[in-house]
Amino acid sequence: MNVSLQNIDKVNALLTVKLEKADYQEKVDKSLKTFRQKAQIPGFRKGMVPMSLIKKMYGKSVIAEEVNKLLSETVYKYIQDNKVNILGEPLPNEEKQQPIDFDTMEEFEFLFDIALAPEFNAAVSAADKVDYYTIETTDEMVEQQVKSYTQRTGSYQPVEAYAEGDMLKGLIAELDENGNTKEGGIQVEGAVMMPAYMKNDEQKAKFANAKVNDVLVFNPHTAWDGNTAELASLLKIEKEAAAEMKSDFSYQVTEITRFTPGELNQEIFDQVFGEGNVKSEEEFRGKIKESIAAQLSADSDYKFLLDARKMLMEKVGKLEFPDALLKRVMRLNNPDKDEKFVEENYDKSIEELTWHLIKEQLVKANEIKVEQEDITRMAKEVTRAQFAQYGMMNVPEELLENYSKEMLKKKESVEGLVNRAVETKLAAALKGQVTLEHKSVSMEEFNKMFA
Repeated sequence: MNVSLQNIDKVNALLTVKLEKADYQEKVDKSLKTFRQKAQIPGFRKGMVPMSLIKKMYGKSVIAEEVNKLLSETVYKYIQDNKVNILGEPLPNEEKQQPIDFDTMEEFEFLFDIALAPEFNAAVSAADKVDYYTIETTDEMVEQQVKSYTQRTGSYQPVEAYAEGDMLKGLIAELDENGNTKEGGIQVEGAVMMPAYMKNDEQKAKFANAKVNDVLVFNPHTAWDGNTAELASLLKIEKEAAAEMKSDFSYQVTEITRFTPGELNQEIFDQVFGEGNVKSEEEFRGKIKESIAAQLSADSDYKFLLDARKMLMEKVGKLEFPDALLKRVMRLNNPDKDEKFVEENYDKSIEELTWHLIKEQLVKANEIKVEQEDITRMAKEVTRAQFAQYGMMNVPEELLENYSKEMLKKKESVEGLVNRAVETKLAAALKGQVTLEHKSVSMEEFNKMFA
């Protein structure tokens, strides 16, 4: 066996592997013996089939299988032992590789094109300045969160007269062209409406100050701007029929209810932050402010890493890549795409590859490692953040465990969690090495940076 690597240029190399019969014959013989022991061929007892027949039947495929297995092991061992920094996988050479015939050949020569990673230095120091945006936690944010909690415990109470935002229940009936109840027309008892959601202001105004038992005439099609989903739901008909329904309707109000938020009390404090952990409205608002600030801090770190990426890519500059070979890889990975797809997407893929290599180098330089406990912790943090979006701050540990375990069963989820854990640790490391240009911004200003 002989393995050699020839550097074509800084980013392209040719790997040659020569295999002799002695390199693979022992494994071939062993495999053929196994075939003979298991072979069941009419006219022969099990395990007694002549080896010559076994070789005739399976010899070529066994040699091909064992040679390919040995080839794969040899290539990757060479790359690993010699610390060859490659991009992607070795590809069979398309120009110099001679045809392989397992029927007649005993010695084989395989040639592979190797894409070498470019050499560069991605070190950072205090001389590198990166913006760090701290998002202001406002009283308005806290109030919105408090409102969402009280709304969950709120209820609809009956009132005498309609006001904006109230809910109506009543009898809706289709009218004919003379304004009379249409014989055989649509009628729905207990039809629920919220006029505040009507698209047409003129139709909406017809319900102003309406009282129980009032009969109002309006046009649903005009009121909801022909929205078939709204009309079908209100009139209890199919969407196809709703699209054609443009009649006026009468609406006899039987009930008016108004939403009243729940009280901000100890029950809500306990539901959100656990029993007895918060005992006053002031403490409650303070805890909410802390929770919002923690969520916004993660957003700030994300933006910091994006800006650090931009700084590092500018600092490293344009790297040399084996373009022809990488485009070939892209074509192989996207067999259903044409050449135009490769040309249109190649530059973006190189940008992502450049950042991947920079990040890889920084992770190594900072000795960043992701252990199983980091992945589990990240799964819990992601789960906790998802619950927090629905206002559930005090999620039981057992529930977090169950949800995160489900997440860890999916390979793509684990890969995403590993990447997030790496980036979280990398952001923390870089923040301590570069000079942070601290800037305080509103949530609106922060969001505009991503528009």
